Amino acid sequence: MFGFLRKQFVDVIEWLEQPGQLAWRVPFEDREIQNGAQLTVREGQVAVFVNEGCVADFFEAGLHTLNTANLPVLTSLMNWDKGFKSPFKSDVVFLSRKEQHGLKWGTAQPVTVRDAEFGALRIRAFGSYSFRVADLEPFVSRVVGTLEGLNVSALEPQLRAAIQTAIATALGSGGIPFLDLAANQQALSDRIKGEVDKAFAQWGLECLSFYVESVSLPEEVQAHLDKGSSMRVLGDLGQYTRFQTAEAIEKAAGVDGGVAGIGAGVAAATALGGAMSAGLGAAGQPSAPAEEDPIATIEKLHKLVTLGALSQQEFDAKKAELLSRIR
Repeated sequence: MFGFLRKQFVDVIEWLEQPGQLAWRVPFEDREIQNGAQLTVREGQVAVFVNEGCVADFFEAGLHTLNTANLPVLTSLMNWDKGFKSPFKSDVVFLSRKEQHGLKWGTAQPVTVRDAEFGALRIRAFGSYSFRVADLEPFVSRVVGTLEGLNVSALEPQLRAAIQTAIATALGSGGIPFLDLAANQQALSDRIKGEVDKAFAQWGLECLSFYVESVSLPEEVQAHLDKGSSMRVLGDLGQYTRFQTAEAIEKAAGVDGGVAGIGAGVAAATALGGAMSAGLGAAGQPSAPAEEDPIATIEKLHKLVTLGALSQQEFDAKKAELLSRIR
């Protein structure tokens, strides 16, 4: 009988937490906490005594002997006016206050923002963050509730949803053009962290670190930006023409066709460079085009026939057209 009664009393309370655990409710079942019981709270933990769903007392790291002296709120709630001499029932929830780091976030769908240079843009972003339990009462009442335990993995979807909303707010009000985001990445991270902190606070959490590692555009928009960058890199069109000519000669030397193949490549590269120069020149200044010399043009065309870049029929047709201009 006495052995049975001893089993009904809890005299040692402690928690050996596992990585990723945020909360654990001590499974007392029908047992009561013994007067003078030993409570061990390890570094980075806090033990919360919950009475009828409300936080009554909590204990930081250390070894505690439970009595009326260190359970003032719970003693008052249970009206132990003559001293704490009997076992009592209460929910004890251990919480981990350690930093939960190495967590990843990302935009499940692109976030539409108004960019100063490109107008409306759909942006994706990815990065990492960390958090910890900061305010006990809202965390126990709004997150833990009556759960037997809580892991980071169970809370992550809710946190990522809050982060995505914070990103939309921060990017929409930031005013930083997309092309300048890389140079202002730390400032962007700090701005988003401020919005994330506001969202996390409602659950009693604190965002300790927040990093934006990548900001990208949809593939089709990025392709247009790459084309524009390529055109700016080309710079001198004369240099570009010489580069194209050298490539054409190198390719033609390795295929059937001999000199004719080389001639065709040279002609194509020359024509391409000339077309680009003429097009950009016309866009840059509205000067009248130089009058074409028919005889000189016929000589150039004849050279292309010799090189194999132009057929005889094409040459005869163009020659007849040019000669008709000087009659």
